[in-house]
Amino acid sequence: MSAEHFDVLIIGAGLSGIDAGWHLNHYAPKKTYVILENRERIGGTWDLFRYPGIRSDSDMLTMGYRFKPWTHDSAISPGEAIREYVTETAREDGVDRHIRFRHNVISAAWDSAAARWTISATKRDDAGKETAVTYTANFLFSCAGYYRYSAGYTPDFAGRDRFKGTVIHPQHWPEGFSYDGKRVVIIGSGATAVTLLPNMARTAAHVTMLQRSPTYYVSRPEKDWLANLLRRILPASWAYAIPRWRNILFQRFFFNLSRKKPQQTAERLVQGVADLLPKGFDVKTHFTPSYNPWDQRLCLVPDADLFQAISAGKADVVTDHIDTFTEKGIRLKSGKELEADVIVTATGLQLEMIGGVKVSVDGKPVEWGKTFTYKGLMYSGVPNLASVFGYTNASWTLRADLICEWVTRLINHMDEKGVQIATPVLKDTNIKSGPWLDFSSGYVQRSLSMLPKQGPEAPWRQNQNYFADIKEMRKSPIDDGFLVFSRASGEEEKPAKRAAE
Repeated sequence: MSAEHFDVLIIGAGLSGIDAGWHLNHYAPKKTYVILENRERIGGTWDLFRYPGIRSDSDMLTMGYRFKPWTHDSAISPGEAIREYVTETAREDGVDRHIRFRHNVISAAWDSAAARWTISATKRDDAGKETAVTYTANFLFSCAGYYRYSAGYTPDFAGRDRFKGTVIHPQHWPEGFSYDGKRVVIIGSGATAVTLLPNMARTAAHVTMLQRSPTYYVSRPEKDWLANLLRRILPASWAYAIPRWRNILFQRFFFNLSRKKPQQTAERLVQGVADLLPKGFDVKTHFTPSYNPWDQRLCLVPDADLFQAISAGKADVVTDHIDTFTEKGIRLKSGKELEADVIVTATGLQLEMIGGVKVSVDGKPVEWGKTFTYKGLMYSGVPNLASVFGYTNASWTLRADLICEWVTRLINHMDEKGVQIATPVLKDTNIKSGPWLDFSSGYVQRSLSMLPKQGPEAPWRQNQNYFADIKEMRKSPIDDGFLVFSRASGEEEKPAKRAAE
């Protein structure tokens, strides 16, 4: 039986995958496409994570799609509301009719002679039995996110088997698990930990956030008063656009300020936390990071709930290193022991490229760590493949929207030229390289060797600037002299000359 063929095959039916389908429907409506989703529902991250209080880690006015207003009254929104928003978008535009659930993509092999990908996947039935399936596609678009879904990152803690209580990683929260009246220790101080603490503290006996080092936090109202006001007096599109652009501009202003005046910004952030905690609280030890703002992602705290839980005595923060797990909890390097009934390892994610799919080009496996990123969405030497990676200093979807728009521009441009292949080609082999993500967070540092590199200048640079990306992806021509176009026969198109030449 011949493999089913599509013009575009999209991996993942989460926030980015539905974004990709919407853009194909609107800007390349004649193209056939399919979305392969390993899970049983739309939502990606927002369907996978089920831990208490799961919510957006940035405001939904900028994390929502450009083309579909966010109308929920909470700008820092519960995870279920986000999943419903993504699902509604897919249903309204007919993207859901293109999704095939329970399809796990295993490998993708590019054949230059045929100018197509052969994608191998497994399909699960209701009983969990897997059947091998094969598809072919002209273009492969990974919207699978940037971390491994099967398991998060957990360090090898000494003595873990000795602990007689329950150990949980937030990525795999047990359904119906009760922590009422129990002593809880959360290991970690990132976005997951600061979401868990105030939510678990409502019914737990006590919650302790155990961190090796402090993180920067900023408290913002859960509900955006301006957005909710404008929604009552203006058309939905205007009521969405005005506060959305206000937030985009403020985010960029604050990031630039952090880079220009890191010490002053750090002092302001730390003082903001101190103002929300009881007088005399040891803010220097527990809430004063050793790095500059935005060297790691800032954590958003809605309505100061984290600090309210600490102030009420329902929770506390301990800054120390783990020596070993014990039968009763965790013994620290300082000699102190934290007794616990439940230990939550909010220790981060495990990054992976293209959803862990094994990718090869003409029989040769792609080694992502040896490639350079092109516009932060394609990769040197890899034809007809794009992926979505959002911002680390702003909302993910801002960049996802631009990438999806650019991919449809590329596909249409290829049709106009009468070519089937587009390959980013790095002609300067001596180009200065840097890490794909200039971020000091542990989950990034652990994975640098397997991530692509970036160069010092466009288009070999991974922008973390929405306005620079608008210029590069929406305003700049597709034919920029760095994409090589060719036909299935192998006949190469002459790249357009750059304006500077």
